[in-house]
Amino acid sequence: MAARSLEIGPAGIRTARTIEILRTERGLAQRELAARVSALGRPMTNTMLSRIERAQRRCDIDDLVALAQALLVSPLVLLQEAEGPVTSFVQRR
Repeated sequence: MAARSLEIGPAGIRTARTIEILRTERGLAQRELAARVSALGRPMTNTMLSRIERAQRRCDIDDLVALAQALLVSPLVLLQEAEGPVTSFVQRR
């Protein structure tokens, strides 16, 4: 039996949109963010990131954590509804 792809639900779509908003707020190209994620040990191409942002590829928990780290936010921020600029949720180091 062939595995069927699972539909991406509202939380996944919301997360995809928040990732795109944060990336653009920071002035990063998809290629730059994908490189940051890869440098953190989670290999990601700009094509993979593009598909995540368009909700055409599932963002698994490891992707979510690495993307949050590369964007300097908590993973919880990526799961919440983006309202206006998301820069107020930047992690303090």
